[in-house]
Amino acid sequence: MKVPSRVDGSIYGAILSSRPSSSTFPALPNGAGVRLPWAMLPAWRSDGVRRLCSRCAYTISQKFSRPRLLTTSPVRPTGAQPVQAVASSPPLIRRKISAADQRLPDTRARGPPAVKKEDLLALVEGGGEDTVEDHLEFFRDPYLRGYAPSDGPKVEVSNRKEDTQFPSYTDLENLNDGVEETLKRLRTTVLWRLRYRHSNETDPENIYQIYMKLPEPRMRHLHFRLRHNLLRVFGETRKTPKSMLRYFALVADVKNCGLRLSQAEWNAAMSFASRYVGKSTETEVESALMLWKEMEREAGVEANSVTFGILFDVASKAGNFTLAEMLYQVMEKRGWEFNRYHHVSLIHFFGLKMDSDGVRAAYRDMVEAGEIIDTVVLNCVISGFLRSGEEDSAERVYQRMKAFHLRSVKLPDRDYFKNTVITKVLMMLSKVSRKHPELQGTLQAVSPLVPDLHTYRILVNHFAVKLGDLGRVAQYLDEMSFFNVPLHGSIFLALFKGFSTHGGYSGSDWSEQRLSSVWSAFLQALDKDAAGLYINTWMVVWALRAFHKCGSKEMVLEAYDALSSRWDPQQMDTEFAADFLYKLLKQ
Repeated sequence: MKVPSRVDGSIYGAILSSRPSSSTFPALPNGAGVRLPWAMLPAWRSDGVRRLCSRCAYTISQKFSRPRLLTTSPVRPTGAQPVQAVASSPPLIRRKISAADQRLPDTRARGPPAVKKEDLLALVEGGGEDTVEDHLEFFRDPYLRGYAPSDGPKVEVSNRKEDTQFPSYTDLENLNDGVEETLKRLRTTVLWRLRYRHSNETDPENIYQIYMKLPEPRMRHLHFRLRHNLLRVFGETRKTPKSMLRYFALVADVKNCGLRLSQAEWNAAMSFASRYVGKSTETEVESALMLWKEMEREAGVEANSVTFGILFDVASKAGNFTLAEMLYQVMEKRGWEFNRYHHVSLIHFFGLKMDSDGVRAAYRDMVEAGEIIDTVVLNCVISGFLRSGEEDSAERVYQRMKAFHLRSVKLPDRDYFKNTVITKVLMMLSKVSRKHPELQGTLQAVSPLVPDLHTYRILVNHFAVKLGDLGRVAQYLDEMSFFNVPLHGSIFLALFKGFSTHGGYSGSDWSEQRLSSVWSAFLQALDKDAAGLYINTWMVVWALRAFHKCGSKEMVLEAYDALSSRWDPQQMDTEFAADFLYKLLKQ
């Protein structure tokens, strides 16, 4: 369910003003959910403490103090008069858009105008003629200690087809009726899952329970096609600790049966080992390297470009830049061509190194390679500029992305699986454009370049948590409403982090009153079952920290009560939240 416009458009006013208006929202429910045992809390808490929700029931939309930065009038058709949303763009961008409109006066029948390579390069300005190799050589500096790097051993691996195509149907004879029935049900659910991913009956956990009903050794009862499809189903799920353990349990069954994994299955195992956590560390790097070693030296499956893309990504995110540079050299030595994943990872790599010119060079290299540019690539560029301390450069890229709002193709809301499909489509279009360069502009025109939820997550996290610039945060939240980007729990999480980091002193923009307004909007959206909003342990932790920093202990308790009535956590999460609340109140 989508958040009503009055909810997701109200945050802008909430964090700027506290002047109430005549409009009000219905009062919040006082639900009596799971509560903290009061025996654990200090004795000073009395029954007469007011509930925070009753004092903050008014919504954020009642607190506008200045005009909205962008108009909220509906976007007109392509052939109509220019939309006012572009009025806030810089004059140079408005002149470019006007010139494009004069060249293509009516595109309703022709589709979106072609995007040239020069237009893509103009999105990210600055930088010289230096290349990606120049920046890597600067960081590499192999003669720093007075000697050149060693040549290293030559890698020799093999990949035998008969290892991955066993057992066949003739090898699965003499199965009893119970095993046959379980295999039939497993085969049906696996194939159904591959076709309909969002069906509750084909949930990965249900498929795993069916698989566990097979007698030991389970993998010996599966035909090789069913085995590969089963691993594919569990390899394409979202990377979480639970899904990681489940996938490695299947991998262990394969190895215990003396079977071999395919190249894609090894890559999936490596991806799980390195990406099941939110922040990669040296532990995840070591796990991925061990799987790489086992993959080539023991399993006899040669690493491909996908393997090196995973290794390069986890090494960069863990801060092991020396390893990332070594993997880059190994890729070049083996002759693997860069694809979309490698180009984006290289942009991210230079962003982590805080080398803004390297970010520009990697982006320019991606455009010159004929890859299709979309919002994901530009988000990576913005993130690299912000990490490098170039907020103005990031803002210019963002403004140019907004200018593409009228020209961009509207895509459906993206989730984990749709992102995978869209990425594969863009890679396919890139291959076509390299074979037929004359189609490059037309194919690029179908790629979205407008800001999305991840764009605003990057901007809000930087300006709220790191810089504490409440005015810029309000601007981005208001523009989210204009571009119909729905609210998400990560946006509220960044706001709570901002209040916890920059609030708590007299004269701060991150005041108690604004926190109460944001809190009321958050509860309103939760009660309306808005899509993308959630309550987890981190949301509880940062919300309580925000009220502890900007408010009082009574407000912390009221906030915990409001979350408890709307949260159905596991026992472990309940104990963690209660323990955190107890320690917070003792401070």
